[in-house]
Amino acid sequence: MGSDHTVVYEGAQSNGKHVVLVSGDEEYRSEEALPMLGRILAVHHGFKCTVLFGIGEDGTIDPNARTNIPGLEALDDADMMVIATRMRELPDEQMKHIIDYTNRGGPVAGLRTATHPFQYAPDSDSAYAKYTFNSQEFEGGYGRQVLGETWVNHHGHHGHESTRGVVAAGAADHPILRGVEDVWGPTDVYGITTLTGKATVLLDGQVLVGMEPGDAPKADTPTMPLAWVKEYTGETGNTSRVFCTTMGASTDLVCADLRRLVVNACCWCMGLEEHIPARTVVDIVGSYEPTPFGFGTFTKNVRPSDLAL
Repeated sequence: MGSDHTVVYEGAQSNGKHVVLVSGDEEYRSEEALPMLGRILAVHHGFKCTVLFGIGEDGTIDPNARTNIPGLEALDDADMMVIATRMRELPDEQMKHIIDYTNRGGPVAGLRTATHPFQYAPDSDSAYAKYTFNSQEFEGGYGRQVLGETWVNHHGHHGHESTRGVVAAGAADHPILRGVEDVWGPTDVYGITTLTGKATVLLDGQVLVGMEPGDAPKADTPTMPLAWVKEYTGETGNTSRVFCTTMGASTDLVCADLRRLVVNACCWCMGLEEHIPARTVVDIVGSYEPTPFGFGTFTKNVRPSDLAL
């Protein structure tokens, strides 16, 4: 189900909540990760899930299409947004739906490159240019102000050092961490400066010396915040619950406890934390064989309709 440019998943039993998952990054295969998460949220947990993509001129999914994510009007009646975009420069009529959603206090979960989700040209006259990742006017743009941080650097050696998630001091009893015990992924730890919005760190990112989960921590290397929660109060005075993790590549999400972290976070963001069980079901629905991260490695000639259940 869905339009020519979106795919919609619905479980056999609906819980009445609508989650919109916005993909669009060139490197970490969010166009694979978010449909997988959408199927889990729909089939196992009853959410209606609409997944959006960067769409090329030929109508196929193209993560390099930086200026086009059709279907964002789905946010107008959404209860949750999961965003995993990277340096997009969307036309105002598309961007408006994201900003209006945020300003009405809609909950937001950001994955990996969502810390730097938008990049406007320096001479842009867009009404939304201040949301660019390196904004001076709105310091750090949407990523820093809404999610807590913008792009800083690769703290681990990209492609050579992987990430272990370690429960942050004092966070063990947070409902988002319920059942989350073993978080590892092949992407590296991102650098973080100071998180905005009185953030509570849930997981710290430990740099490992190699690309296997059993590799040792890198000596004399500090951890960085890896997953956190915060609030964001927008221009209209409405406050959003926000979750962000700098993990979230399609290959990271092979890790069941990372999927559990994200699904739990969606529930928490929507105020459903009392319904988070001891061990949330996050079994893959259908097949999932993610493509290794990298620029230009996306699967060509895929249409959203090809991803329907």
